[in-house]
Amino acid sequence: MRVTLRPEAENELLQAQLWYESKARGLGLEFARAADAAIAAACRHPHGYVRVEGDFRRVLLRRFPYTLVYLPSPDELLVVAFFHQQREPGAWVERLGH
Repeated sequence: MRVTLRPEAENELLQAQLWYESKARGLGLEFARAADAAIAAACRHPHGYVRVEGDFRRVLLRRFPYTLVYLPSPDELLVVAFFHQQREPGAWVERLGH
């Protein structure tokens, strides 16, 4: 399955990784691994996670207070957001033009 990250999601991922790395050496890498694991889990079971808006689904990252939001299709997993769980839960929906 092909994985595509929207630019906003990629930016959120990189910013969070940099922030964690600034707090402790190696923590940014651990965050990146947790994000990779969440993407891999979504690829394995694209329809197995909770729906959050329409056909969009979410995976909670292990150890970190972040959520991966994605849209599954037969051949692609579109990642639309990596957001901190303290942010407004539906804030990512605004970027889709809803």
